[in-house]
Amino acid sequence: MAGLLADISVAGRLALRTLGRRLRSEIEPPPDLQHFTRTLDTVLTQAPADIIREYRWVELPAGQPPWLHTGITLSSGEEVSYFVEGRAYANRGLDIYLKPALQLWCKVGEQGEVFRGTRASHSFRVKQEGELLLGNYFPNDWADPQGSRKQSDEVYKQVSGELKVLIIRWTHSAAQGLRALQNAGGALGPISDELARLDAGDITPQGWQYLWHLGPAEIYRAGRDTSGQPCICCRTHADVGILQKDVDLPLLKSTEISWRWLVEKLPSRLREDTVPSHDYMSLAVEFDNGRDITYYWSSTLPVGAGYDCPLPNWAGKEYHVVVRSGQQGLGEWRDERRNLYADYRQYMGEPPARIVRVWLIANSIFQRQEGACDYADITLSSEEGTLEVL
Repeated sequence: MAGLLADISVAGRLALRTLGRRLRSEIEPPPDLQHFTRTLDTVLTQAPADIIREYRWVELPAGQPPWLHTGITLSSGEEVSYFVEGRAYANRGLDIYLKPALQLWCKVGEQGEVFRGTRASHSFRVKQEGELLLGNYFPNDWADPQGSRKQSDEVYKQVSGELKVLIIRWTHSAAQGLRALQNAGGALGPISDELARLDAGDITPQGWQYLWHLGPAEIYRAGRDTSGQPCICCRTHADVGILQKDVDLPLLKSTEISWRWLVEKLPSRLREDTVPSHDYMSLAVEFDNGRDITYYWSSTLPVGAGYDCPLPNWAGKEYHVVVRSGQQGLGEWRDERRNLYADYRQYMGEPPARIVRVWLIANSIFQRQEGACDYADITLSSEEGTLEVL
């Protein structure tokens, strides 16, 4: 893991990069929350009288711990949409912030399960009656599906910014209500975008699911490589997601994982072992002790480098191993093979008994650069046999 000097060096390079972007007027200005409010208010005033049961604006300071009571009581079976704008700043000087799609989470009732959308708008059907509660995510993490936190709520004092949220309770379905708003107010961006999301449906590759406490995403989708073989395409930009597939195999001395990948673009040009530069794409294996080892292509760190995850919520759980480095080979299909037992012993200690999941990880929230990668032919094998994961 990087030391203090590496952390300072990365922060300095990010500061210089941010300063240069400011001087060139390349920094995206903060969202205009007043304009966002006026625009949607105008659409609401034009809505037919029978499509909206209730709507309400809610302000959520980015530094407020979960959970914020909205005063909106929902009934089981009804459909609701929300639209959100704003930012949650981790560091204004380095221009590090989370977009609202990642920061805003919801639950219905104190014992309801937490959830969020994949964009700055989301529509859902209410499962049980209760008050709608809103919560900030970063820099904490969920300890259970009811939204308890892993760290003290004191960590929210590190965050600044604000979210503005419009909540709409529909008389009928969300899709019907959104189309009525679109017809009344024209092809308004937020309304059209949410309709497009609903029409697209769930694009998660079949047999895989997103890690619940990071939330869903639209990062991964099923595809085909140039020979027509199945693959999973990863496209990340200012977002994060972990795609998982359950397996159940013993971890033997002969156990290997192999895969092919086409890495076209890395989401970081800096070493990835510090918090403000921890953007990467990887393939990981989770074990029955709750730990995982993740293999990734680094922009600068040498092949064979290994380190514990620098993020506080993942330290002691996830271990990173560099299997390729630099720009050479990007844009070409590459074959990989790792002995999981040997790698665990070398990097993490005494190997556990079993393998429980395979992960695909993409993170680009810190530097908000694009990453692109395709995965194919993921296989677990040992002296006892072979399991085709993808």
